Amino acid sequence: MIQKLGKGEGAVDIVAWPGYIERGATDKKFDWVTDFEKKTGCKVNVKTAGTSDEMVALMNEGGFDLVTASGDASMRLIAGKRVQPINLDLVPSYKTIDPRLQKAPWHYVNGAHYGVPYQWGYNVLMYNTKTFGSQPPDSWKVVFEEMTLPDGKSNKGRVQAFDGPIYIADAALYLMATRPELGIKDPYELNEDQYKAALTLLRAQRKIVARYWHDAFVQIDDFTNEGVVASSSWGFQANVLKSKNAPIATVVPKEGASGWADTTMLHAEAKNPNCAYMWLEHSINTKLQGDLAAWFGSVPVVLDACKGNPLLGEKGCENNGLGAFERIRFWKTPVSKCATQPNGCVPYHRWVTDYIAILGGR
Repeated sequence: MIQKLGKGEGAVDIVAWPGYIERGATDKKFDWVTDFEKKTGCKVNVKTAGTSDEMVALMNEGGFDLVTASGDASMRLIAGKRVQPINLDLVPSYKTIDPRLQKAPWHYVNGAHYGVPYQWGYNVLMYNTKTFGSQPPDSWKVVFEEMTLPDGKSNKGRVQAFDGPIYIADAALYLMATRPELGIKDPYELNEDQYKAALTLLRAQRKIVARYWHDAFVQIDDFTNEGVVASSSWGFQANVLKSKNAPIATVVPKEGASGWADTTMLHAEAKNPNCAYMWLEHSINTKLQGDLAAWFGSVPVVLDACKGNPLLGEKGCENNGLGAFERIRFWKTPVSKCATQPNGCVPYHRWVTDYIAILGGR
């Protein structure tokens, strides 16, 4: 842990989710890199990753300074000693972060901060308003079980599911409400029987799913051109579709929702720690936070960013899920020793193997 900020090394290399670090290339209004580079002399190099597993793999390989890790990656990076504790004295704006996130369990471990919160959001149920008419969905049942939709047609071949092992938790969350006899207390902490029930539900879902999505832009196209009418999604896709006047709405179903809270973490062997710390401080300024929330459909970690941002608008944070924080089950890595199951839980490596098998129809 460095104790004093030195001169910038001239560059900072970041692994990030698509759309998370914009320099105006897609839309000139969204640029939080150019000014940073001018001010610090640190050139920002970004490698995008489409999944948490890809982020962990890239950080294990090395050669990067920072990563915008979700909760299902952050704990693996900490346990694997791929990231280092942060010296908050060198990130003076940390005190402006939402208190609920300052010591969140996905980055604060044994009294040490392993990163700076960046953005958060939830996995909403996105649906086509023409298909559902006056009967909007209020349950995840519409994507998990075969049924006739309000337009009189089956949902088979018209729904999607997320292409990632962490989606097993979404099945477990649904079972928490619909099969209370299973005794699930935490969708990321499943004993053998609970895990088996989640896999059974997902195998049945496989028969009605048109596509497993992980690329936001492919999902946007599927809702536009391929007849998909309901799926788990992010605010980003919904916002893009609404901007094109598509008949789209979102809801947090009665069973609740999973979600992601991302933390910018510093590699254990970062080659550019000074530029990295400069970026960590820059990443939580109110303008960047508000602009990014408007662009990605997420919620800022600095609540002051919700006010007075012309791109986000006065109701932007509310529309992106600010009021749903307590109802969200944030992603975390399933581990064998867990709080809610005295006899242990099914660890993440089995989630990976079994979900790949489900995608392959097994």
